[in-house]
Amino acid sequence: MARIAGVDLPKNKNIWIALTYIYGIGKSLSSAILKEAGIEYNRKVNDLKEEELAIIRKIIESKYKVGGDLKKEETANIKRLIDINSYRGLRHKKGLPVRGQRTHTNARTRKGPRRQTVGGLKKKELKK
Repeated sequence: MARIAGVDLPKNKNIWIALTYIYGIGKSLSSAILKEAGIEYNRKVNDLKEEELAIIRKIIESKYKVGGDLKKEETANIKRLIDINSYRGLRHKKGLPVRGQRTHTNARTRKGPRRQTVGGLKKKELKK
């Protein structure tokens, strides 16, 4: 079982896809890491030797923030925006879209499910 940055990589997948299971590593960063390590993209995780896994571990630990460290940094950045009362911080605090999207319609991912209005309930009851 290959374990890198606290994540068990799936055995039967290509290494460049398996690396994307680590939080903070996408496909482009995965291919850059493998290119630097000199490992073919299409090799399965099972086929890698322990030395090759050690090289990948060393590259990730030395050059990139991944996993829990990256999550801590992201939450610290959001907390900083909230503390200084910036516009983006206020949007984070209110649970609204941060990057300029419209909220009149859409934005259900950030706003959550629709709330039933009190006036809407009374009108329905009167019709019955």
